[in-house]
Amino acid sequence: MAPHESWDEQLFALFDDLEGQAAARFELERDAELVDRSRSVYHRVSLDSRLVASLGEQLTLEVAGVGRIDGELQRVGEGWGLMSGHAQDWIVRTAAVRVVQGASERSVPEVAWSPLHKLGLGSALRRLAESQARCIVHLVEGTQHEALVRRVGSDFVEVLTPSQARLLVAFESISAVQSRD
Repeated sequence: MAPHESWDEQLFALFDDLEGQAAARFELERDAELVDRSRSVYHRVSLDSRLVASLGEQLTLEVAGVGRIDGELQRVGEGWGLMSGHAQDWIVRTAAVRVVQGASERSVPEVAWSPLHKLGLGSALRRLAESQARCIVHLVEGTQHEALVRRVGSDFVEVLTPSQARLLVAFESISAVQSRD
């Protein structure tokens, strides 16, 4: 207690000190609550939403049945991404992605996606069928087929091999489609 302070001043100083302590305690509790809340909400963040936030970035993907793919992420749709590599483009099914390196810290919630981001794997494969581009279809267990995409069904793609064999390949068995031309 300072000798020159009145009783009122001392009382207000005590209240100011208590308010400061309460504010500091509130900030600590609020920060802890925000961290806890952000952790509890993070379970809603999907790989696709992190990839949408990573458009234009150089990424390294580890893909089942393929291995490592390095390149720029150019497009993301629902369940797939388009990577532009050194000499090839890759349509990668996100369900086959095992590891992503170089992704943005952010995510873009699905409600903020453009209509193009909501196009599925079938849309990307239909573009290949229209362009008549040769490609290599990589399957999740490691096999691959050099092919020309002919038609795309709701959950499969019909391809024509160089020996003229027609194959129906289920979307869920595809890990990636690699450009050949």
